[in-house]
Amino acid sequence: MMKPYKHALIAASVAALVWVPSAVAKTVELKYAGFVPAGHFMSKYITAWAAKLEALSIGQMKIALYHGAQMGPPPKYYDIARKGVADFTWILHGATPGRFPLNELIQLPYTVPSAEVGTLVLNQPDLREVLDKEHRGLKVLYLMTHQPGNLHTRTRPVRTAEDMKGLRIRFASPTIREWVGALGGTPVGMPPTQIADGLQKGTIDGVFIDYGGAHTAFKLGGLVKHTTEMYSYVSSFSVVMNPKTFGKLSKAHQDLVTSSTTGIAREVGRMWDAADAPGKAYLVSEGGETIHLSEAEDAKFKRIAQGVTEARLAGLEGKGLPAREVYGKMKAYSEKFAASSKNFWSGLKRR
Repeated sequence: MMKPYKHALIAASVAALVWVPSAVAKTVELKYAGFVPAGHFMSKYITAWAAKLEALSIGQMKIALYHGAQMGPPPKYYDIARKGVADFTWILHGATPGRFPLNELIQLPYTVPSAEVGTLVLNQPDLREVLDKEHRGLKVLYLMTHQPGNLHTRTRPVRTAEDMKGLRIRFASPTIREWVGALGGTPVGMPPTQIADGLQKGTIDGVFIDYGGAHTAFKLGGLVKHTTEMYSYVSSFSVVMNPKTFGKLSKAHQDLVTSSTTGIAREVGRMWDAADAPGKAYLVSEGGETIHLSEAEDAKFKRIAQGVTEARLAGLEGKGLPAREVYGKMKAYSEKFAASSKNFWSGLKRR
């Protein structure tokens, strides 16, 4: 999975032989902060990107990396970047409900079939024009989603929509909170770093999360015994920069930041999708059961999800937001890219 980044670094080294930095450019030391461990594939991607910038700038740009929530829990990373505590951060939109209402639309159930598709969708210029505005006080470098997540439960297997009733489920975003409630479950708000503890103590019965997150980020093997495969939702993120920091960079350094974070949507999406198979294998190796819905039950989950989607769109439009227009574009782009990109829905088994 890291081969593309190694190739990028080789290319960076070659470029460094011919690229001459501006005589007035000074060495700058910057900070990046993220909330997942250094071993997570997103952290590794950022680490390789920081090395690439340093190589391309011939050592004039150095980025200190603070992985593993060293600067605080997920909800803080918007303000960490906005206030300049760190110069770059990675933001989980669902960690601050209501702050990114239009960005959150891609998290509505069954909107995109893979991280590759979701990341391509979010970075379309006409959508970026709208979505970036919700990141007030920040410079958005790129947006992304993880691969679609599934329902993982501790003791009760979920084989039907009826099985959801009464289960306390940690939700990944406000849109999934509404879906859990509509299915008869009890939505539980909880920072992702507390999921494992919540499962161990029995304060939650299950969690909506992607296989990659259940594996490399939060190590849920043995804590969840049943996985109902739906690939039903994604969480969305943004990699952002403090705009004052960007403005203080030399033109040459600004160009390096911009060029290194432009046109990478498919690459980033594929990286997330590649985490799915090893994540599933990990849970299975820890005794986990994989559950496949029947066609009839799959239709029930989707029918209830459609009601949640309609209610969310109507609610946001009532507040004067162009929710239906934005969501319509997301769905149209999703269908377009699904034909030529990774699509987890096409490989789902049904009973």
